Amino acid sequence: MVVPLLCAAAVGCIRDAWPDPPPVDSGVLAAEHEEWREGRRNSLANPNAGVISWDGLFELREGANTLGSDPALDIVLPAEDAPPLAGTLNLEDGVVRLVPETGSALRLRDPVSGAAGDPVAEPIPLPDDRSEGTIRLALGSLGMRVHAERGTDRLWLRVWDTDAPRLDAFELPEYFPIANEWRVTARFEPYPEPRTVSLADVRGGTLENTAPGDLVFRVNGDEHRLMAFATASSRSYFISLWDSTATTDTYQAGRYMRAPVPDDDGWTVIDFNRTYNAPCAFTPYSVCSLPPRENYLRFAVTAGEKRP
Repeated sequence: MVVPLLCAAAVGCIRDAWPDPPPVDSGVLAAEHEEWREGRRNSLANPNAGVISWDGLFELREGANTLGSDPALDIVLPAEDAPPLAGTLNLEDGVVRLVPETGSALRLRDPVSGAAGDPVAEPIPLPDDRSEGTIRLALGSLGMRVHAERGTDRLWLRVWDTDAPRLDAFELPEYFPIANEWRVTARFEPYPEPRTVSLADVRGGTLENTAPGDLVFRVNGDEHRLMAFATASSRSYFISLWDSTATTDTYQAGRYMRAPVPDDDGWTVIDFNRTYNAPCAFTPYSVCSLPPRENYLRFAVTAGEKRP
């Protein structure tokens, strides 16, 4: 449906074409949303590095970073999984190299199954998780990998526990009622050139994202816009936003969502029913970016995931 806008008679009547989103039966919408929720829950509670399994996040410093259960080390791991000294992560010019201690029980962890494999007996490079050939390590029930932040030179050791009891107990937070009214069409307005945007993160640093343009949409007859983030190979836009429900019902630092890339006419659909919490809403072992000021909305988004 196209919504007509009346104009002054002196300039004639202009019709501003703003299509409604493709209709979805309420039962189908609810079923699709429940399927999406189940996939989200399974992803978060995946014992092979899902957010709920995260057990530590340690910033790596230039030079030697020792790890083990000895409290005097740089990276202190649980004694039930780690020997007093398991090894050393040497960071030099952005490259991390693991030097294992003899008999430390460090092993390679299969990236798909999560199973522990061959022991690490010799020094090896550890490509970060934004590089090809990322290596995951196993030590007892712990998994580990080097985590790199977008657009920065900071590197971290991310640690997770494949046997954490909280994995089986985890349930998603409540959601607002699902409503077709929170599915809105949006017009993509590209910038003359993609912008590199520095976003504050929850650990006092900044993360860089690339914004190719804005998504412009209407709620209650008013026009709003959201800065959308994507790279040339992205299949969808990433959006971080804040609205006034963060003072009462939703995560205080804002929420995330995704929107499909536009069709050939420049239109897409924003489904606010699928706004979701950032990892930092569930764990302290995260580096989450905060929404840009441009994405502070002037209305309450009573849709999507509530705070845990």
